[in-house]
Amino acid sequence: MQEVKKTKGITIGITFILLVVGIILSIGLGSVWISPKEILNTLVGNGVEVSNTIVWDIRIPRVMLAVIIGANLAISGSLLQAVMNNPLADPGLTGVSSGAAVSVLFILLVVPSYSSFIPVAAIVGGAIAAAMVYALAWKKRGISPIRVILSGVAVNSVFGGIIALLSILYSDKLPAALQWLNGSMSGKGMPDVMVMMPYSIAGWIAALFCIRQVNILRLGEQAAINLGENINRIRIVLSFIAVYLAAVSVSTVGMVGFVGLVVPHMARMIVGSDYRNSLPMSIGLGALVLLVADTAGRTFFAPLDIPAGIVMAVAGGPYFLYLMRKGDV
Repeated sequence: MQEVKKTKGITIGITFILLVVGIILSIGLGSVWISPKEILNTLVGNGVEVSNTIVWDIRIPRVMLAVIIGANLAISGSLLQAVMNNPLADPGLTGVSSGAAVSVLFILLVVPSYSSFIPVAAIVGGAIAAAMVYALAWKKRGISPIRVILSGVAVNSVFGGIIALLSILYSDKLPAALQWLNGSMSGKGMPDVMVMMPYSIAGWIAALFCIRQVNILRLGEQAAINLGENINRIRIVLSFIAVYLAAVSVSTVGMVGFVGLVVPHMARMIVGSDYRNSLPMSIGLGALVLLVADTAGRTFFAPLDIPAGIVMAVAGGPYFLYLMRKGDV
């Protein structure tokens, strides 16, 4: 048992080492290649002017956002899958992302003077969407996994229609929000990172403190009750953390799908279903997966910059079909 625990710890450590390597490579890759030596010189203040501009003003903020948002979405998906007892639950499929997106898009297009309220508005919109899914999926015996997906499709459809309506009514202002709608990290700077950082760190800490409750939830409702736990309170708290992390991510870069679906599955396959291992693994893998997607989007199609949301949709769609084929839905 101790040996297995040690092996899983080493595996999680290797994942974070790969993340660090990925960050270094991502800073160098793009339409302009920067060697690791030049990156190091730039970081210590000895880089040339062009490298300084590219690394500090463009690449580092973008890489940091990809890492932070990837971790946020992975944690969110992992918690939602536990709460809803559905391996296919994630912020995108359950309507949380689209609910948050409606709130953000409304502010961007209708009342841009209130842009400072975007993170709060995104959390409110995501919470409304999650509440709608819960209400539609609830049966007398609890939440039905298949009804979660069906309810998510319905809620996504409603909010998708609202997004389309806002896009038509305010088409003259849409170009400014177009990259955001596609889940792009292009044009983001250090101020965006500074806004995201405190929100995200608070969410990570809250999620890690709730690992015991998530594991109790995995045992089943009756087992949790026998242990003296308030099952509904656990679900509400975990749902809020999941919605919170997804919503603050949407508020900054828009809708990025499938990270919350793919990464928790990968984490469980590698280190098992115990959230003491799978949640830290999800954090590292989520950051790595979105970093790779964003780097691929701006490298393989240079000088074009393909948003990470589009890359994840192209890669995540087949994975979703694979899960369906395997019988998880």
